[in-house]
Amino acid sequence: MSNAQSRQRIPRREILREGVQMAAFLGVGGLVGFVAGRKATSEPLVWQIDPYKCIACGNCATHCVLDPSAVKCVNSFPICGYCDLCTGYFPPEPAALNTGAENQLCPTGAIIRKLVEEPYYEYTIDEELCIACGKCVIGCAAFGNGSLYLQVRHDRCLNCHECSIAIACPSQAFVRVPASEPYLLKHKYKPAAPA
Repeated sequence: MSNAQSRQRIPRREILREGVQMAAFLGVGGLVGFVAGRKATSEPLVWQIDPYKCIACGNCATHCVLDPSAVKCVNSFPICGYCDLCTGYFPPEPAALNTGAENQLCPTGAIIRKLVEEPYYEYTIDEELCIACGKCVIGCAAFGNGSLYLQVRHDRCLNCHECSIAIACPSQAFVRVPASEPYLLKHKYKPAAPA
């Protein structure tokens, strides 16, 4: 092999080595860019309560950074029984079936009972009065059909990175959901089957 031939091989090897290095650099850079781009374009997440995991422990009322809590009770009207004796509205053994404060389960009177037609009543929540204590949720789940449940209201929630209620939740009912669908409506949402 002549000196001229060996001089030609050295540049080719350098070019090949530099080409491989450049390809690796571009590949890693492309991967990092792709991952960063996916994170940047992924939809923001918000906190929500899985109504099938929630045990209405009362922590939503006491652990939220807001006072009153950003969590409120909601009624899933499609599954509500419109009962005369609503166990989310009345305590288990009410003195009378009337709207007197002494006969209501809710400590703030946040549930509004309205006659639809005998014997059916509609129960709506005055969210300004609701403190998320969960007493109505427990009553409705124990003796009713579970149409009353707690949800984070996003017009109030600060969407803290580490939600103090989620940290204190004993049933791990707080989950992150896409901001475009921030509510887990009980009549539309079904929990995933256990694995």
